[in-house]
Amino acid sequence: MNAYSLVAAADNTSDEDLVADNMVLVKRIAYHLAARMPSSVEIDDLIQAGMLGLIEAAGNFDASRGASFETFAGIRIRGAMIDDIRKHDWTPRSVHHKYRQVSEAMYAIEAEKGRAAEPAEVAKRLNISVDEYHKILSDSASSRLFSLEESQSDPVISRQPPASEDDTPDEELARSQFAEQLSAAIDKLPERERLVLSLYYEQDLNLKEIGRVLDVSESRVCQIHGQAVIRLRAVTEHW
Repeated sequence: MNAYSLVAAADNTSDEDLVADNMVLVKRIAYHLAARMPSSVEIDDLIQAGMLGLIEAAGNFDASRGASFETFAGIRIRGAMIDDIRKHDWTPRSVHHKYRQVSEAMYAIEAEKGRAAEPAEVAKRLNISVDEYHKILSDSASSRLFSLEESQSDPVISRQPPASEDDTPDEELARSQFAEQLSAAIDKLPERERLVLSLYYEQDLNLKEIGRVLDVSESRVCQIHGQAVIRLRAVTEHW
């Protein structure tokens, strides 16, 4: 049964209306996410996963909690798409391993010096060339490792969730602390990295458009973006 059949089978008319009114939201998120993913990620697969997320959001939405449905649904839709991508993760283990090495080296240097680590410093710590360092950024950026949506996801609580949809006190505290730490980490990024993240995630520009804004190549924007996300992940890794 596909997503549209599930909608048709729903008993709650208001849920059906929410789904019907927000199908465009699914497509918008799918195309935006697909622009950050390798070509092996099919847009139709993202839309199907997003539709299931939308149906779930419609069934669980509680207007009395204050959030708009579009905001609530957007989180569920994006989460459903990312979960689907995770299930089909094609990234070689070597890419994960090199990413981890770069992340650890960058974190160590920044802890020692109290400032953002320079590419040359990270390369020297890993005993590789700066070109090799940039190659690791490029390889990682073309995989799911560099989807900041994962960094912005709720921190994982290592126990079974309660039957209620309401957050437990420890979940609320963990989410609040994570958000504060991520915000502080973003504020400490070098100015150009903060700008790239803002243009990419807040202004919805793609890498080519950001390159035109900054007057640099698309590959250079990819490197800046990947470097920024490594910094953020290094700081928030324990979450």
